[in-house]
Amino acid sequence: MDSDVFVPFLFFGFLTAIILVPVLAKERTKRSAHNLISQAMSRGQDLDPQLVQQLSQNMLDEGNRARKSLGSAVILLALAGGFIATGFVMDGLDPGGDARHAMWIPATILAAVGGAFLLLAIIDYATKRRNPA
Repeated sequence: MDSDVFVPFLFFGFLTAIILVPVLAKERTKRSAHNLISQAMSRGQDLDPQLVQQLSQNMLDEGNRARKSLGSAVILLALAGGFIATGFVMDGLDPGGDARHAMWIPATILAAVGGAFLLLAIIDYATKRRNPA
């Protein structure tokens, strides 16, 4: 495989691993805790009220996912707008006019991710209204 192709794949694979491994480990820990509690309940063992409260608090925190997604979307879209504005400001300082076009690259990436978070927030709010908890 040519190094021009291998290096980007390696970089994005590394980035994906850094993001996904902690998330998957956290989900596995939650799942094993819930399995352990369900086994204890099926055997008729008493559960510590503090443990039940902690697990229910985690579920409540996950219920605010739509609000967190909306906040992330607003921040990322504002950053994208900032990069666009900076490109126009720098355009006056750069006689070649390449500064504005160079700032569109990070602005486009941030706007795409911000738009994805906005779409996730809209979907979460829509499903929350249909399925009241």
